[in-house]
Amino acid sequence: MSFSPDEIAYLSSNGMGRLATVDGHGQPDVVPVAVEFDGSVFWVGGGSTVTATRKFRNLADGNHKVALVVDDMPSFDPFIARGIRVYGDADGPHERVGMVGPGTYMRITPTISWSWNMTGAPIGENGFEPTRTLHS
Repeated sequence: MSFSPDEIAYLSSNGMGRLATVDGHGQPDVVPVAVEFDGSVFWVGGGSTVTATRKFRNLADGNHKVALVVDDMPSFDPFIARGIRVYGDADGPHERVGMVGPGTYMRITPTISWSWNMTGAPIGENGFEPTRTLHS
């Protein structure tokens, strides 16, 4: 799947997201992560102890479906929110040098994504319908 130029610019300028994984009992877990987008896949991970984290244990247990959100709120007045939600398949671990340095990373291949308000439009008097884009 591909992202629009506006989405790529947004993903390239935001290195923080929230990653959701699920364990073998179906219990979801969501954590803030440093996230790197290389133009086609996302990378999450880092230092030498990352494989002991719940997200990597869930992956090691064979649970490869993940959800990732990269979003921000550039203004509260006027209220502006924007972001991208991604569903994908994770694999790894992979040894590489990433945005947080050398270490162990999981690779997330996006399968579907939704973005909203890439233009950064504020809420108006009549409500707010941000531009939404669906990619699959």
